Amino acid sequence: MYGTQQVLIKGSKDTRAILEYLCSEAKKLSNCGIYYSRQLFFKTGKIPSKADLHKELGTKQRNPHYQALYSDTAQQILTNVAESFKSYKVIRKKWDKGEIENKPSLPKYLKARSGLAVATFTGRSVKLTGKNKNKEHELGIRLPLGKKVKSWFGISFVHITFPSNLNIADIKEVRILPRNGCFYAEFIYKIESLNVELDKSQGLGIDPGLNNWLTCVSTVGTSFIVDGLHLKSVNQWFNKRVAKRMKDKPNGFWSKKLASITEKRNRQMRDAINKAASLVVNHCIEHKIGHIVFGWNKGQKQNSNMGRKNNQKFVQIPTQRLKERIKQLCEVYGIQFTQTEESYTSKSSYWDNDTLPKFGAKPKGWEPSGRRIERGLYKSRGGEIFNADANGAANILVKVAATLGIDLSGVSRGALSTPCRVRFWTTAKSPVF
Repeated sequence: MYGTQQVLIKGSKDTRAILEYLCSEAKKLSNCGIYYSRQLFFKTGKIPSKADLHKELGTKQRNPHYQALYSDTAQQILTNVAESFKSYKVIRKKWDKGEIENKPSLPKYLKARSGLAVATFTGRSVKLTGKNKNKEHELGIRLPLGKKVKSWFGISFVHITFPSNLNIADIKEVRILPRNGCFYAEFIYKIESLNVELDKSQGLGIDPGLNNWLTCVSTVGTSFIVDGLHLKSVNQWFNKRVAKRMKDKPNGFWSKKLASITEKRNRQMRDAINKAASLVVNHCIEHKIGHIVFGWNKGQKQNSNMGRKNNQKFVQIPTQRLKERIKQLCEVYGIQFTQTEESYTSKSSYWDNDTLPKFGAKPKGWEPSGRRIERGLYKSRGGEIFNADANGAANILVKVAATLGIDLSGVSRGALSTPCRVRFWTTAKSPVF
């Protein structure tokens, strides 16, 4: 099992120039590998293996971009190209059999606008330097640049900061990520699963949304809402600033200011994802909840039809990335993560034990016992008023309760009526936690 951690590289102009050179050569080498692979596929219908690309561009052609990089780094870049073509072949077979709807396309060349691509160093290539005792020296790592760079520019490595919370022995890869005028070091490291005491008969149902980003209802009698209004505000401000900069500009216009605005917004989104995922998983650990059930319909973003303005707000919220982050954390702590379709969970009444048909399989004459009386409120057959999203989250649990062995007896009326709202960008601790 592997984890990732990104660190913003704050180096000198010389360091930035070296990183820019590395990522520039990485992009050129990637495009060379893509060109060779595409031409081979067009002529023979075959795709090259990673060994074929290493041999063709490294030994036979002696590609200048291959030689401009450390050999291990160049091979890793070509390996990524080979894996992308291998993935295309697998997906194409599934499309031929009718297992997927959209026809895949061959990997395309990297765009020329940025001029940069990811440069990857394997764990065996990097070396730890400096000491962090008494803060006399900054803890860092050396990334090798290869003999050609040393002969051309007189430098053999670049030094970047190493996070103090990681162990160099666990590092598998270090990636230099160019993004919107900034450079990040992404550390891929090995992590071990943690033994946490959990009750597999308890579950947490999650209903994703917009204003209520995540509505969570558990079988231990708790419920909370991860607020999404702040994310909407961030995206609205971002869209206004971009629209102002792009006004009366040609298509494809880009500037340093737009890059800065975009990077700030992306950092805020990544921070929101990590905080929201931690809130959910920590809640499960504290209450010993062994299952997380996430409601998710296939293509719900691509096929959303909520009007132009609401579509823009909904699509820009990174809910799918949040779902994947929660899934990653579940693997670390041993929590079982299940994704299920959420058809009819909003219409049906949990309190009245309504049946939940699958999408496209609604029985003739099926009607829900309750109904939404206004935005955010659901009224059951007996007149009880519940939070509409909490009702949906509880129904998501019902979808898989029998299969997973989840005990629903602990879902309380209070959890459905008054879920606690959590604003994850504040440090205040909610009573539910």
